[in-house]
Amino acid sequence: MLIDDDIDDNFFHEREIKKNNPANTVITKTTGEEALTYLRLRKDHHDIQPDLIFLDINMPGMTGWEFLDEYAQLDKDNQSIAIIIMLTTSDYSDDKDKSKDYQAVSDYIIKPLTKDKLEDICTKFLHE
Repeated sequence: MLIDDDIDDNFFHEREIKKNNPANTVITKTTGEEALTYLRLRKDHHDIQPDLIFLDINMPGMTGWEFLDEYAQLDKDNQSIAIIIMLTTSDYSDDKDKSKDYQAVSDYIIKPLTKDKLEDICTKFLHE
């Protein structure tokens, strides 16, 4: 799942994932609210559960941090078992440090998502 308000980034990242990873489906949401709604309702609609969530920090409406706060409040049945990766343009050390405060966040990487970064994530977290 990609959660990013930048449509161009989503297009590029979806293409990278499909080209370099055995992912059959990439779910793209342009707001944190849309992503939370998807996660809340996915079981009712038998929607796909994401294995990975790539989350941007700076989005209008709901930031990545606010998404993480709301995500932590989801019923455990509605939380995804996904690995959450912060995928952002922010190279501020404060943001990287803040991401460590969230138990759900597994990694923090700087855009763009490249083949090498994707391979590293798969090696670290998916073990497939």
